[in-house]
Amino acid sequence: MPYPAFDRSRLFIKPLAQRQHDLDLSALLPLDAPLPVFAHTALPELGKRIAAAKRAKAARIAMMGGHVVRAGVSRYLIDMMQRGDLTHLAMNGAGPIHDWELALIGATTESVARYIQTGEFGLWQETGRLNDAIVQGARAGLGLGEAIGRAILDGPFPHKDISILAAAARLGVPVTVHVGVGYDIIHEHPNCDGAALGQTSYQDFLVFTHSVANLEGGVLLSLGSAVMGPEVYLKALSMARNVARQTGNEIRHFTTGVFDLLEIDEDHRTQAPKSDPRYYYRPWKTILVRTVADGGTSYYVQGDHRLTVPHLFQAIRNAEAC
Repeated sequence: MPYPAFDRSRLFIKPLAQRQHDLDLSALLPLDAPLPVFAHTALPELGKRIAAAKRAKAARIAMMGGHVVRAGVSRYLIDMMQRGDLTHLAMNGAGPIHDWELALIGATTESVARYIQTGEFGLWQETGRLNDAIVQGARAGLGLGEAIGRAILDGPFPHKDISILAAAARLGVPVTVHVGVGYDIIHEHPNCDGAALGQTSYQDFLVFTHSVANLEGGVLLSLGSAVMGPEVYLKALSMARNVARQTGNEIRHFTTGVFDLLEIDEDHRTQAPKSDPRYYYRPWKTILVRTVADGGTSYYVQGDHRLTVPHLFQAIRNAEAC
């Protein structure tokens, strides 16, 4: 006999108009705003390497956590896709949720502390419509990111101009979404289809791996993704290297960069010992050390994404002007 399962039809789901939002469009940085003050020695070098990868037509990939959207830098990421700075963006499951809500109502982010007490956290009608877009995408054979991006681009979203996913669909730039079942608020909803979720996100994993296969001479960045970024990248790189070796090719000479808040040792090319809790910080040992140990170069930039992303954008512009 199967174990008993929760009956989702009993849930009471409210409209977003009844939710208190912690972030709105005023938090999004305009491209013509004065550049926030920030300096890091790695940024000019990363700018040069991204510019060089563009000339070489090698992959320029950025993996990101959902809070990068909340940092207000969506316009910068959109412009970087338009300029060809980025050939691929990869998100965790939270990224599309914030992107969808901002495009739809110009606000996002709820108080977990407030709404978990009343059992309302995550249970908002319009956000749940993401599941319908995912099901439609599965039927069309799309990946999760493209399915959501097309739904925003073609749908009645008043603020679609600041949607990363809609811009990607318009530009033909892959934005892949890598989810864990049960991680995201849309998984609470009665219309969540686990089969469609798995199908579209796995399709995105294969699309991502295809991009990683072009990483020789390229650049891979991880923006604030402590688990999804390094873990998905690690498996994709192994698959890409496996096939490359069969044809006498290699994927060794590329650049990685981690942008995050955690303080790590100046010598980031040596992973922390197992006696140090930071040993379990995957971006360090996976992205900065292990996967570039045989010919690559890595950089670590500590700082708030609201500062670091605009300065990376400017570093690329400076490199291209030289």
